[in-house]
This record gives sequence, C-alpha cells and structure tokens, in this order.
Amino acid sequence: MKVMLTADVKGQGKKDQIVDVSDGYARNFLFPKKLAIPADSKAINEAKNKEQSRLHKIEVDKANAMAIAERLKNIKVVFEYAAGPDKKLYGSVTSKDIAEALEKQFSIEIDKRKITLTEPIKSFGDFTADVRLYTDVIGKINVFVTSKKQ
Repeated sequence: MKVMLTADVKGQGKKDQIVDVSDGYARNFLFPKKLAIPADSKAINEAKNKEQSRLHKIEVDKANAMAIAERLKNIKVVFEYAAGPDKKLYGSVTSKDIAEALEKQFSIEIDKRKITLTEPIKSFGDFTADVRLYTDVIGKINVFVTSKKQ
C-alpha cells in the first residue's frame, strides 16, 4: 500500500515522502498514530506543491542573498576610534560593531554571527570581513578604521 508520511518514521522515511508499506502496518500502526495518510491523487498533488513551494522559497532567498552581497561590495563601513601612542585602539572592532554600523549607516540588517573576522580589529587601516549570507553566497564588507578627531 502506498502512503504519504505526515511525520518522520524511523526505518520508513521522512515527512511528506511517499513510501510503499504493507497493508497491516499502514492500517494498524501508521494510520491510528496519524503518521501517514493514504497516497491518493490529492495527497500526491499536495506533496508536489509543497516541494515546489519549498524550492521556490530557496530560490528567492538565494537571490536576495546575492543582491545583498552585490550591495555590500560597494559599501565601506567607517569607524572612528581613539588610540594610544603606539597606534593601538582602545578596544577593538568586532563583528557586533560591524553589524550595528551596517544597520545604522546603510539600513542593512545582518546577524553578527554571520560576519566572520579572523580576529578583532585592533589597529587603524582597511580591513575586509566575510559575511555568510546563504549557503554558497559569501559577501565581503570593507571596514575602514580611522583615528577619532579631537
């Protein structure tokens, strides 16, 4: 008997998957526990529509991530920090600071955990940070740290 699983079933398959099981297993175990429904044309069509919807969402999310990555190429985030006589910053520029500056200066909201710095920035100059926007989509942010004018 062909059934469409409504939940993950160990040894049978994942949710929304159509599998072939014995009649007794379906009637006595899967149906009473609401783990599956009969795989009629309505259920099969519904499963196809869900899969198409999921693929479309992935495609849209990836396109949005690529657009943000393209926008980030032309952006330069500027920080002004005070420093000691040895040109070392009092503090450092972290991924959290970069995320907050992107939101304030350019209205781009990126989670701080997606911004990758090899180490916190503790000196003046130009730096580049990677941003994991989506699977296989990595953007680059240009960060410029300058001294605070007094």
